[in-house]
Amino acid sequence: MTNLFEYLKERAYPGRGIMLGKNPEGKSVCAYFIMGRSVNSRNRVFETTEDGIRTKAFDESQMVDPSLIIYHPVRRVKNYFVVTNGDQTDTIRDDLVSGRTWLDALCSRRFEPDEPNWTPRISGIEFPCGGYLLSILKSQNGNPACCERFFYSYDEPQAGMGHFISTYEGFGSPLPSFHGDPVAVEVPALNAAELADQIWNALDNDNKVSLYVCVDGDEVILNKNC
Repeated sequence: MTNLFEYLKERAYPGRGIMLGKNPEGKSVCAYFIMGRSVNSRNRVFETTEDGIRTKAFDESQMVDPSLIIYHPVRRVKNYFVVTNGDQTDTIRDDLVSGRTWLDALCSRRFEPDEPNWTPRISGIEFPCGGYLLSILKSQNGNPACCERFFYSYDEPQAGMGHFISTYEGFGSPLPSFHGDPVAVEVPALNAAELADQIWNALDNDNKVSLYVCVDGDEVILNKNC
């Protein structure tokens, strides 16, 4: 397994990242962070909602274009825990409420329309049974005509292990999309505040924006703008 903190320290710009897993006690753990390069992307904070969290502008006067950056990263619906990097959170929620499946929802979506990066849509779902799913929808080698859809299902997650996926591999022009399988990472025996502190310190200080961590229902939010 990979040390998540060292993995993040070695990457100045993974973009947005999701980690789902179990701590050594077998309790559910989730982490989601956003990073930004532009003033518009960096002008954000996480705040709690009735069913999860949302992004919002820190300074409304500086918000230029809310599309693709204002959304609900986390929503709870019908005993499912849903975390994504975009408004596909709502697509998944709506389909589950309507009796359809997460697969129906994600097969109706594509990567983000932000040429030339075609930012991948990454999603995580924790099931009532304790297992979880990670997914990435991305262009085929930058070709917007082809959307590749990858789904990774973990039915009986091992205690002390998680899986991490992000939108990018680092800087580039265009930004290189994440490739390969989700990274198997160690999940240490830390509470939500301790885990959030470790991840926050591992993220590049110039580019990190906000972080959400949940350990067995205990939630922590860290915002660079506060």
